[in-house]
Amino acid sequence: MEIPVIDLAPYLEFSDSGKQELDPQLKCLCSEVSRTLRETGALLVNDPRCTTHDNDLFIDMMEKYFEMPDDFKRLQERPHLHYQVGVTPDGVEVPRSLVDKGIQEKLRAMPIEFQPSAPTGPDPKWRYMWRVGPRPSNTSFKELNSEPVIPEGFPEWKDTMNSWGHKMISAIEAVAEMAAIGFGLQKDAFTSLMKQGPHLLGPTGSDLRHYGQVGTVFAGYHYDLNFLTIHGRSRFPGLNIWLRNGQKMEVKVPVGCLLIQTGKQIEWLTAGDCIAGMHEVVVTNRTTDAIKLATEQNRSLWRVSTTLFAHIASDAVLKPLGHFEESPLACKYPPMCAGKFVEQELAVINLKGSNGDL
Repeated sequence: MEIPVIDLAPYLEFSDSGKQELDPQLKCLCSEVSRTLRETGALLVNDPRCTTHDNDLFIDMMEKYFEMPDDFKRLQERPHLHYQVGVTPDGVEVPRSLVDKGIQEKLRAMPIEFQPSAPTGPDPKWRYMWRVGPRPSNTSFKELNSEPVIPEGFPEWKDTMNSWGHKMISAIEAVAEMAAIGFGLQKDAFTSLMKQGPHLLGPTGSDLRHYGQVGTVFAGYHYDLNFLTIHGRSRFPGLNIWLRNGQKMEVKVPVGCLLIQTGKQIEWLTAGDCIAGMHEVVVTNRTTDAIKLATEQNRSLWRVSTTLFAHIASDAVLKPLGHFEESPLACKYPPMCAGKFVEQELAVINLKGSNGDL
């Protein structure tokens, strides 16, 4: 099964036109968005506002940062803020599949060909957390809304992070509106809950010089706890996802496209009609081919993901929306503050306040 590429341009033109009524073609496109998210937990989109050049600028800067000595990078570490901002060193993030007995039982029941790679410990990847967008002046979840950290020697840091982050959020908002329409909800059902959410740009850096062997797990089998996650195209492949039917699939992101994945919060809001997508990042033969090419071209061997976690606002209530309230599964998704939900999810892996990546 191939994940379809959705061109957002027609919907963006409609949004800019001020028209209220969608034409049949756009309604069909919105239905395809919701159907694809429901069936695969992932979506490929083309957003004319997010260019390949933008993605490359961001990756170039992050490669330069991750190539800095560990002692320099640790100056941006904020463990007292539970790694909510600044850098998270390798060996800190723990894949949920290592600590969640329910997931472990599920894995053992999988056909061998669909089973994920087995991590042996914490993920050997670095991450940088950067908040994107306004935060509420009054919130019960201060740690989820901390001030950003800027490394010295990177004068372009703030502008590059904010530019890429805001473009990614804009793409998420368009997809969220289209998905809401496709699910039979009001257009702003999701986006109204996202306002002043603790959205986080969380690019990862994986050192392929030291961890470039086939089978190395950079991000163990997990789901994201946030609403939707979005990535630009990485220079090194390695992402596997699991479809709703349990099938494992390697994701190939076309040049110029963005990948969107469903998180636990959208599962909550749809009473399980759309479930959080499981995924992993592991070194494959395609990764080693890319390593060889990068070595020949004298390019960086840090694998950078241009990941952004879009969240529901911390003080907003997570609960099944609209007709999803009538779902027989709605009782599994009781009303709860999004911030409280995030803290509970992170407590499972003893990394309170870290990020959306479980």
